[in-house]
Amino acid sequence: MAAGEGCPLKLYSYYLSTCAQRVRIALNLKGLRFEYKAVDLMKGEHLSPDFLKLNPVGFVPALVDGDIVIADSFAIIMYLEEKYPQHPLLPSDLYKRAINYQAANIVSSSIQPLQNLIVENYIEEKCGVEDKLSWVHMIIGKGFLALEKLLKDHAGKFATGDEIYLADLFLAPQLYRAIETFNVDMSKFPLLSRLYEEYKEVPAFEDAAPEKQPDAPSQTSA
Repeated sequence: MAAGEGCPLKLYSYYLSTCAQRVRIALNLKGLRFEYKAVDLMKGEHLSPDFLKLNPVGFVPALVDGDIVIADSFAIIMYLEEKYPQHPLLPSDLYKRAINYQAANIVSSSIQPLQNLIVENYIEEKCGVEDKLSWVHMIIGKGFLALEKLLKDHAGKFATGDEIYLADLFLAPQLYRAIETFNVDMSKFPLLSRLYEEYKEVPAFEDAAPEKQPDAPSQTSA
C-alpha cells in the first residue's frame, strides 16, 4: 500500500533488495500506507551522508516513523508487529513462534549476508564470475536444505501452517532471488518450491515484488 508524500511511514528501499522486500510484505499485510523512498545501490546512494545518518552501516531498508528511525529488516518488522497488531506476523503458539524465528534467521544470517551485493562484487573482482556464481549457489543450497528439513513437519499452506507468518516474509524474497536471479535448481527443494508458488497468489507478496516497485527499471522508464 505504498503511497505518495504525506504518509506517516517512510521506507527507504531498493527494488532488488530482499531485505527491503521483507519489510514491504509486512507493511502490505498490515495494510499500512507508506512513502517509498528509493535508494539506488548501484549508484552508491546508500553511502551518501544523508542516508548514513539514517543507517550508519549503509544498508537498506530503513524505516522512518515520525521521529523514530529504524534500520535492519528484522528490527523493522518486529517494530511494526508490536505497534500495529493487525494481521499478526507471529503465531500465539510458543513452539511455532520459535520455528518462525529459526527459519527467518536461517535466511537473514546464514544465506542473505553471505551472498549479498558486497560479497558478490568482492568474489567477482577477486575470482571471476564463475566462482561468484558457484559460491552463491553453494550458500543458497546449504540454507535451503536446512529450511526444507526444518519446515517439513510444520508447513501447511504456508511455511508454518495455513496462516502467513514471519518465516514466509523472509522466505519469499530469498526464493525470488534464488530462482529469478540465480536460476537455482529447485528440484531438491520441493517444499520451498511449493511455497514459492503459493506466495505468488498472495497480493501482499506480489505487490512487494521487485518489478512492482517505483524504482524498478520497467517503472522508471515508463
